[in-house]
Amino acid sequence: MLLRFAISGTALLLTACQQEAPAELGGTEFLSSVKPYCGNAYLGRVVSNDPQDAEWASQAVIADFEYCTETAARIPLHVGEDHSRMWLLALGDDGRIALRHRHTHEDGSPDAVTMYGGKSSDASTVTRQEFPADDRTKALFDAEDIPVSKANVWAMEIHPDQDMFAYELKRPERFFRVEFDLSQPVETPADP
Repeated sequence: MLLRFAISGTALLLTACQQEAPAELGGTEFLSSVKPYCGNAYLGRVVSNDPQDAEWASQAVIADFEYCTETAARIPLHVGEDHSRMWLLALGDDGRIALRHRHTHEDGSPDAVTMYGGKSSDASTVTRQEFPADDRTKALFDAEDIPVSKANVWAMEIHPDQDMFAYELKRPERFFRVEFDLSQPVETPADP
């Protein structure tokens, strides 16, 4: 009887340890997959079909892989003549990538809605990182009277074997996705 309790106790302890072990989020591998594209810009196209994305779909959308290391990436996003957006990625000690969206005005000053994002969730993998809005972001969206955006989950994917990088936004009743062709670099747009 004592042996049965000892075995049961050991099994419970092993199960608890397995549940506490961090998930393999693939943050390091994801950033390593981005790094070879650094220094180049790539043309994207909107592949979602939400009518509110028509303006983006009618313009050149270019991701400029401006700066990349093993632990960070800075990717300005150009939509037509609008150069106000940038994605910032940083790998934390916990293996999760933090995504921030930086928005500026034409004069370079910060927009009221800037530096929002979140950390990669347990749903993240080597090829796809998902970023639910964090508490700081939710507070910003409340302050700026856009509470619907508190449900945002952003994602980035990279598939070198398919020459594709993607960015998407999901929340109830909203889906946006743009895919970039990594097979052919394009000229980096000049900021005004």
